[in-house]
Amino acid sequence: MTINRIFGYARVSSTEQNLSRQLEALKKYVSEENIITDKQSGKDLNRPGYQSLKGQLGLRKGDTLIVKSLDRLSRNKEEMKRELQWFKDHGIRFQVIDLPTTMIQLGEGQEWIRDMVNNILIEVLSSIAEEERLTIRRRQREGIDAARLQGKRFGRPEKAYPEDWEFWYGRYRKGELTRKYILEQMQITVDRFKYLQKKYERQKKGTKVGDT
Repeated sequence: MTINRIFGYARVSSTEQNLSRQLEALKKYVSEENIITDKQSGKDLNRPGYQSLKGQLGLRKGDTLIVKSLDRLSRNKEEMKRELQWFKDHGIRFQVIDLPTTMIQLGEGQEWIRDMVNNILIEVLSSIAEEERLTIRRRQREGIDAARLQGKRFGRPEKAYPEDWEFWYGRYRKGELTRKYILEQMQITVDRFKYLQKKYERQKKGTKVGDT
């Protein structure tokens, strides 16, 4: 007969912080030997304690994982959403002490209530994660636009003219020297010469390369 197990998970962000408040809350629901802890940032799920829950200890269908608050699992909304989906897919009950609806003890045949709560959490976290992505993109766009207004340019830096460009190019324009000869003197390729020639001629007319 398979025994459904109950685990607790507590996390703080650094070794200087104290786990006692979380541990005291978890001990009301979980035996002390089944409480797993980490003292590491919540930016991702790559933590030894938490990974042991999914690996060595092997959370399985019917097990329960309890945390004090949702951000103890992760502060990364996208990863948190994926993890809640993983719990759901693997039949693992996830409870959050600070979210009383997740702590309701359900009778047989009422599992749909837990699924409904988990689905709501997943949808809310998905919306938050998407909003955060859009906010980041908007701020990046605003930053780029502001920088451009200040005259900053993006993309590949413009290629500098070779030393004595005007001397050699001037003689080429007058027909005094061949292109092959001045390329050898300036040690540049035909493609670079064409680019610099176009840039130079436009600048002489008061425009920059790329302006249309």
